[in-house]
Amino acid sequence: MRRPALALALLLLALPALAEERKGRSRVSANGLYSVRLVEEAPGRCRLEVSKESGPVWSVPQCLGTVDDFYFVSNDGERVWVVWPLVEKGKAPPPPPKKKGQKQRKPKGPPAWANVAVAAEYDSKGNRLQEKRLTELLSTRQLTEVRQLTHHFKWMEGTLGIPGKGPRLTDAGVVEFEPVGGTTHQLTF
Repeated sequence: MRRPALALALLLLALPALAEERKGRSRVSANGLYSVRLVEEAPGRCRLEVSKESGPVWSVPQCLGTVDDFYFVSNDGERVWVVWPLVEKGKAPPPPPKKKGQKQRKPKGPPAWANVAVAAEYDSKGNRLQEKRLTELLSTRQLTEVRQLTHHFKWMEGTLGIPGKGPRLTDAGVVEFEPVGGTTHQLTF
């Protein structure tokens, strides 16, 4: 009799902690007028917020990443780049049907897991304006530097325990970052 009551009491104490909002780190535009962050209201329920010092400018009720991802806002406050340092691996397309007597050949080019978006630019309505795939940032040879986990991979220096400079917004309003084994890349608004 005591155990169910104790379990219920512990559950009631834990509920507020489970429902608590998680807020990502705010990042400021290059001109200092706008800030951006992701707020996770509950698991699977998020909003991307762009604010000025005077208050909210716009928000999008979508999970465009997690609170641990990197968000950069343009100087006009209308666009946001999201950079995902931990990315779920892509799935290989099914192989073409094998003809009778034909050997199955290994496809050439980058592995399927590398053909996923690692960064995307969104507007104030939540529309994806452009994206960058890992295969656009690293050559097939450089892909060997990517840290692979079971279902995800880590690809960016200065994040998730990988040495180097983390992603940053320059004074010119350009997002700069270094993929593992690569050179500096820039994302422009």
